[in-house]
Amino acid sequence: MDDKIVILTGAGISAESGLGTFRDENGLWTRYDLEEVATPEGFARNPDFVHDFYNARRANCAGAEPNAAHAALARLEREYPGEVVIVTQNVDDLHERAGAARVIHMHGALSGALCAACGHRWPAPPAMQTADTCPACAAMATRPDVVWFGEIPYHMDAIMGHLASCSRFAAIGTSGEVYPAAGFVQLATETGAHTVELNLEPSSVVSTFAETRYGPATKVVPGWVSDILAPV
Repeated sequence: MDDKIVILTGAGISAESGLGTFRDENGLWTRYDLEEVATPEGFARNPDFVHDFYNARRANCAGAEPNAAHAALARLEREYPGEVVIVTQNVDDLHERAGAARVIHMHGALSGALCAACGHRWPAPPAMQTADTCPACAAMATRPDVVWFGEIPYHMDAIMGHLASCSRFAAIGTSGEVYPAAGFVQLATETGAHTVELNLEPSSVVSTFAETRYGPATKVVPGWVSDILAPV
């Protein structure tokens, strides 16, 4: 087994940066119907509405700043003698802006645009519109390069390979309700990795973890990183 740490991050790590989580009482899904803004069918019904939703999220993300939890993971990546891989369910770029270089976006990114006709990808402009055309094939079939419900997450083969060879697995700010990510802790456990949940409150899969730490991400994540990097 490699001396590798795999870290799964969810919406909770970005909440203190002002990017709302999905399932809290003021979360995105209390104000929007996910069937309308986060499914291929919703996009087909009303692409203008979906573009407006993601344009607003893109603007919100651009105005947000990485917090101490993002900074701590970037520090871990820099200073840990082994390998650190961050797998994020988030579509923001706060990990990268904090200085992390090894980030796998399993649900895509707000910064990307995708052509539904030919599969071409390119950097998204601040605002996307239904009338936009693909720079590769000229089809009027552009969409945000994010994974919607019912679609297969990105980079799953690479993620599974990392989970099969890690010595530690941490889940930070995740609900444990969205698969396949909710099953990552079980896969890591089966390969002998030490597992830890860092969260505001217990997730739906808390019983699967060997260790738990609860509190705001800006407190518990830097503390966990400091413990790992502390001289023995």
